[in-house]
Amino acid sequence: RGRSAGPPAAGALPRPLGADAHEDEPMLVAQRKNPDYHGFSADPAADVLNMRAAFLAGISIAIVLGSVFLHYLPDYGLQQWAPREAEIQVRERERRGLPLLTSDYYDPKCLCLPRPE
Repeated sequence: RGRSAGPPAAGALPRPLGADAHEDEPMLVAQRKNPDYHGFSADPAADVLNMRAAFLAGISIAIVLGSVFLHYLPDYGLQQWAPREAEIQVRERERRGLPLLTSDYYDPKCLCLPRPE
């Protein structure tokens, strides 16, 4: 009755506040079809399957690579090296017939000491 004869979009009202301007985005369309959308596929069954496969692979990789990383860390604080080295030193001293421990830290023959006066 009082409308113009132009195209229908010309007299369209603006969108109300809160209306989404990106209605045609594939993620929003998939979320409308599947409220439990995980972002892998528009098909709900394939989406769940791909999500579970990615989760399993991610956790498995984290556990396996994390374990390998921890296994091959260097000997922190030389806790494994020190007992092995001590055992080698004990065997060497026993082979030479020397006492296992001496009161001298350095060999007194190799030290240049001042002459007593």
